[in-house]
Formats: sequence, C-alpha cells, structure tokens
Amino acid sequence: MSKTADSPKHTPMMVQYLGLKAKHPNTLLFYRMGDFYELFYEDAEKAARLLDITLTTRGQSAGVPIKMCGVPFHSLEPYLARLVKLGESAVICEQIGDPATSKGPVERAVARIVTPGTLTDAALIDDKQDIWLLAVTTLRNTAGIARLNLASGEFILIEVPAEQIPATLERIRPAEILYPESWTPNFGVDVARTRQPDWYFDFDSARRLLCDQFEVASLAGFGAEGLKPAIAAAGALLQYAQATQSGKLPHLRGLTVEIEGAYLGLDLATRRNLELTETLRGQPSPTLFSLLDNCVTSMGSRLLRHTLHHPLRDRAVPAARHGAVEALLDDYGRLAGETRKALRGIADIERIAGRIALRNARPRDLASLRESLARLPELRAPLAGTPSALLQQSFAELETPAEALDLLVRAIAAEPGAQVRDGGVIAPGFDADLDELRSLNDNCGAFLVDMEVRERERTGIGSLKVEFNKVHGFYIEVTHAHVDKIPDDYRRRQTLKNAERYITPELKAFEDKALSAQERSLAREKLLYEQILDVLLPVVPTLQTIARAVAQLDLLAGFAESALKRNWCKPEFALETQLTVEGGRHPVVENELAQSAETFIANDCLLAESRRLLLITGPNMGGKSTYMRQVALIALLAHIGSFVPADRCVLGPLDRIFTRIGASDDLASGRSTFMVEMTEAAAILHHATNQSLVLMDEIGRGTSTFDGMALAFAILRHLIDKNRSLTLFATHYFELTRLSHEYSELANVHLGAVEHNDRIVFMHAVEEGPANQSYGIQVAALAGIPAAVVRAARKQLREFEQRAVADPLQPDLFAQAPEPEIIEPEPHPVVEHLAAIDPDSLTPREALDALYALKGLLK
Repeated sequence: MSKTADSPKHTPMMVQYLGLKAKHPNTLLFYRMGDFYELFYEDAEKAARLLDITLTTRGQSAGVPIKMCGVPFHSLEPYLARLVKLGESAVICEQIGDPATSKGPVERAVARIVTPGTLTDAALIDDKQDIWLLAVTTLRNTAGIARLNLASGEFILIEVPAEQIPATLERIRPAEILYPESWTPNFGVDVARTRQPDWYFDFDSARRLLCDQFEVASLAGFGAEGLKPAIAAAGALLQYAQATQSGKLPHLRGLTVEIEGAYLGLDLATRRNLELTETLRGQPSPTLFSLLDNCVTSMGSRLLRHTLHHPLRDRAVPAARHGAVEALLDDYGRLAGETRKALRGIADIERIAGRIALRNARPRDLASLRESLARLPELRAPLAGTPSALLQQSFAELETPAEALDLLVRAIAAEPGAQVRDGGVIAPGFDADLDELRSLNDNCGAFLVDMEVRERERTGIGSLKVEFNKVHGFYIEVTHAHVDKIPDDYRRRQTLKNAERYITPELKAFEDKALSAQERSLAREKLLYEQILDVLLPVVPTLQTIARAVAQLDLLAGFAESALKRNWCKPEFALETQLTVEGGRHPVVENELAQSAETFIANDCLLAESRRLLLITGPNMGGKSTYMRQVALIALLAHIGSFVPADRCVLGPLDRIFTRIGASDDLASGRSTFMVEMTEAAAILHHATNQSLVLMDEIGRGTSTFDGMALAFAILRHLIDKNRSLTLFATHYFELTRLSHEYSELANVHLGAVEHNDRIVFMHAVEEGPANQSYGIQVAALAGIPAAVVRAARKQLREFEQRAVADPLQPDLFAQAPEPEIIEPEPHPVVEHLAAIDPDSLTPREALDALYALKGLLK
C-alpha cells in the first residue's frame, strides 16, 4: 500500500497527514480532527494495543481502507501519561487554520512533541521526582554526559571514565537517554532510549549551539571549555530539547559542571542494598526516602530524593545543614513549626516557572503562583535574625517579586478557568475592551427575557419561549397549536415534533452581535494571557531562585522534624580516620518495629586507624546485615546534612561506601549468584581506598566450603594489607576469627543468641569477641524445616564434631603458607632448536626441513 504524501491516489486529508507523519516516522502522531485526536494506519494499530482503545476502519485512501482510532481532545493527557510510562513518545498536531476560510483540509502543524525526558505538564509527571533528559557520548575512554531538567532549567555536565557510565546513570536515573546511532549501548538501566544521528554529537556544532543559547563567546565562564565529550553530548541534548519544544528555551541560562569526586561514591550494588529510594523488590516503601519525606512541598521532596543519591564528600555543606537543623530545633515551635505551616501554602514554583518559560503555563498555574508569592512574607518572618547562615541565605532569597505579584493579582481571575480557550481567565477590571465584550455576553439573558415578554404580548401566545443553544443559536419556539398566530416577520429555523422554531430580524441582529462578542472576548483573553506570559518571562530566574530556597528550607525543616520525632543526634566531623557510633539504630527497621510496638536494640560501632576492620560473627537472623547497613546509613545521612539515628556519631573523612550484602542470579547476563558475588567483591578490592567504608557479608558462601573459606581468607587479608578501608566483614567461617592474633587492626565482634530447650532467642546486641557457634540448625527449625530433618541434622553435626576432636592434628587451613620455592625447569630441546632458527634467512625448502626436524624432536 502506498503511504507517501505525494501519491496522487490519496485523499487531500491523507496527503496532509502523511506529509506530517513522514517528518516523525518513529513517533505516534496525534492528528487533531474536530473534538478528537486521531491516529491512522500502523500508529492506530499500535495505539489501540497500548491504550486499549477501539480500532476501526473508515473509508479508503489510495484504494486501501484507513485503520484509525482516536481519543477526545479534552482527555488527551491521561492517554499521554500512559504512553510515556511505557517509554513511548507522541507528536501532537493541531489545527492552525480557520475552517471557515480553508479550501480543502484545515491547515495543521506540530504543536508539541511529548517524550519521556521532556515532560513538563503537571498531569504527566510525578511531582516528587525530577525528570531528566540525558545524552551520552564518548571520546577515547572518556564519557561525556549532559543532563537537562526541562521543568526547572537545570543543565549539568560531567565527564567520567567510560566504564562508569552504568553507575552514573543509576545515580541520575534519567527518564530518557540520547545516544549516537552508531552505538550499541549497554547502559545498565531500563529507561527510554532515543538514537540520534552521529552529527548531533559534533563538538564544534555543539559548542556554537551552546554559546548561542547562553549568549556568550565561550563556555570558559562555566568551567566547561575543555570538556569535549561533555559539550558534544550537551549540544545533542539541547538540539533535541529545542526540537520537542518548537523553539528556544529561555529558562536555560547556563551550565553547571559536576566534578566526578564531589559526591560520596555509591555504586549500583550499594544503592540497591541500602534501599535509598526503593526496596530490594522495587517497591517505593519502606525506604530511607519514604521515612524521611516529611516535606510539605513537592520541591522539597524532589530535593530530598536528589540529596539521598548525591551525598557530598566536601563536608562544608552538610555541616551548614546540621547547623540549620540545630537552629530549627532550638526554637522548634516558633521557627520550624511556623516555617512548615507557611510552606503548606506554597505551590510548585519551580515547575510553574519552567512552564512560563516554555509558554505552556495554564491559568491555574498562574493563580497558584499568585497565592504562593503572596505567602512569602509569612514564610520569611520566622527566619529573621536566625543564627544559621543557611537560613539567612533562604531569608534573602525569599524576597517577594512585587511587580510580578501585582500583575497576577490584577490580571488573573480569583478562580480562573482550566483552559484559556474556555474563557473566564482574566480578572474583571484588568482590560476595558474585554469588560465591554463580556458585558454584551452577560446581557444576553436579560435581552432574551425582555424579548420573550414583548413577543408574548405582541402575539398573544402565552407559551412562547425565546431561547439559545450552541447548535442552532437564538430562536423563538412556538407549539403547533399556536402556529396560526405567527406574525409575518417570523422566519422558520427548525421544525420539531411538537413545535416550530423561528428567527426574527431583531433576534438575528442580536445573535450576530452576541456571538461575535463571545468570539472576540475569547480571542481578547487569549491575547492578554500571552502578553502576561511575556511580562513574566524576565521574572523566571527570580522564581527559580525562590523555588530553590523553598526546597532547601523544606528539606531542612523535614530533617528537623525527623530528628525531633525520632530522637536523632547531630553528627560530628573529625579530621582523623574514625567512625564512631554510640547507640546507633537502623532508621527504617526501627520505624517498622515501632509500628508493632517492638523495641529496636541499639548498638555501638568503633572503627579507627588502629581498628580498621570488624569481623562480625553470629547466627543467621541475628542482625548482622541490619547492623552493617545501619552504620552505612548513618554515614550517608551525616553527609547529606541530616541528623542521624544514634546517641553520638563522629566521622572522619570518607570518599566512598561499598556494600556486598546478599546476591541473586543475574539471569539476563548469564551470571550465577556466586559470579555476582565475586564481581561485586572485585569492584571493592580494585577501588576501595583507606578512606572508604566497606560492608561485606558472607563472602564465599556460593561455592564449596574450602573454596569459600580460602576466598574469604584472601579477600580479608587484601582489605587489611592493601585497601586499608574501614570495613565491616560478616562471616560464618569461624576460622577467620583467628586472624585477630595476626592483625592488630582486626577486632572480633558478634551478635549474641541464647539457646534454651533446642530453641533460640536472638539478642540483636553486638558484643566484643567471636561467636561460639552459628545456630544454623536452630534457625532452620524456626523456618519450619520438618522435625525429622532437624533431628537428622543434629545427629550429623555431632558426628562431624567428634571427628574433629578425634583428629586434633588436622592442619590449620588459615596459617600463613610459606613462599613456595621456585625451581626453573630445564629447557626443552624443541625450544632450544626453535630459538636458533632465523626465519628471515631460510629458503622455503630449508623452512620445511626445519619444521620436520622440530616434529622429530617432539617424538
């Protein structure tokens, strides 16, 4: 079937549609026809399947039936939301011509392109999650990554080693990734991917495009001039964003260059194991984010989510946040309480500002902005005179833009309509011409009542009605019983079953005037609204500053709420190597236990220069993993500026947190549980430094006992000798506890349990020294293993123990083995003969003879 726009067999409408579709071949095209957006051909089949809407066939074009489906124009957004969640994009094509004057199909054009990474409409995005559009490319072994938050205008560049692309993408969690079409990517994250032509990533073109966007001669002022792969990615990103928004992006006013080492390093396994924003099963709660999200505004919640994935290595900002939280707690009722109360009236200023810049802000966005700006003085008041420098900064940044607020108060109706096209958006008194047009409209009712009274008197028809509807306009309705009383100036407009409808010259003249006034009124409102957006555009940077201040203040107030409610303490930063936690708790587990009125057992942790590794033993279910995770979470919370769940916490310098806790088969990559375990361990051994915090749980359990013990022994030695990291190492191999006699930096601790009548009670308390047994059989009994199996296991265990007692001379598997004596072997005659041959001087015959000679020597 021919589906090209230039085919003479297609209908004019299909020619227009196919011409538009040819420019967007891989994207669903929503084609506006009256009150519906229609999709045709393959787009219709795909949309019907994805959206569960009816697929029909109507008419023919080029001799082939036209498959089509559609959605009402007023309910488009929910369908777009569903498509975006499925990783699809859509092109929205609107009517821009006048149907009354058009010859042939009404002129149409692409109004917007909706992709997963370019969403700004409130109906399509999660208000607690940032939407990042990201582009990536490489130059030699360096990856350039650029990301853009179209709603807020944040534009960030970073360069990392190419092998770190998956970890960086996991940290950012983009909604859509752009990459060169010549790539075969392996990003490690499951998000929408969009291939772009390689020339989109040309450095020179990208640099010119960025300089033009920011109106600068070079990018040196942003610290980005030498970042070739990052600039190439940024150019492709900007070009794509401009194409989807049909023009420039005025709220993109600069670049931020992110330094790779600015954040406390968290690899993929660590983010997963610590359950920062989703559980190991992929659920949104219970997680650290769901626990800490006391934020009143969506801006604060988004900042919290970002902060959890970006703990700072430089401790100046976290320390400033600690000071702000302390100030809020010192005068909680007045300072934090009043601040949180005022925050409840603040809308999402960040995203409203973005929509103003993109000119797709809706009337109710502006009404919400008006109410929010009006509340800024109330939000600032408690912050006056605060001792915290961070709160003083917020106080300064929350100053009300008086001119913008005045415009919104004068121009926008108290309760505006949802859409400009519906009218009722501009406030009365703002524009005299609009008020006059509205007056004509508003007088329709009075005119109809007056005319109805006059016509009843004139005709003597008491049941005569003068009415209006959108289909037939104004009319006079008379029942068939009174048609003989109809005056000569009545002209029939419509015949009904029981009545006739008429129009008179007077009513026709009023109809023309009234309908014209309504059309002109809506057109006037649209013009005024566009002018208001023009006036607000220069205020967007100020609104973005206010939004950042509100988010920061909301974050800090939320931290104060958590600290007060859960009795958390202010952490201390030290210069020397140490990690001291007194009375530490796992924040999420403690909260879950509190729901069932259970008490969490707090524990201490002491790591220092002379005590770098804790070897943790004890039973399964005894709390080893929880203990390890809580130490990591306490360190992370301190580095985001929050108080921590402990009685006291002192932290020395940290650069990264590594975890190797639990594992499962990676079937998609063909890796077994043990392979996953070893891969994660390898990453730690290669990258952990003497300022890293390392958590390792049950190394070696995925293979045979001797293999596992040997690996655990070797890895433990490497961590002490080479990495020298601050390490929590949990194991069931009790043989490892003997290493405390060899290494003074290694300390044995255990989680205790009490056995009574073949039953076990977990104490969940960390105590010095190694455990005396693992209680594996008792835990198996708790899990429901049949009693006969448990009895058989106990019997087998006793036999093993008796054998060990009977053979006390069994060698110590973990004694330091002597260096093997290296004996150089005698060289083989073939090797000596081969070394004597000069291949460049041999004739073909001599070479063949040499080959036979070598073969003879082998025999």
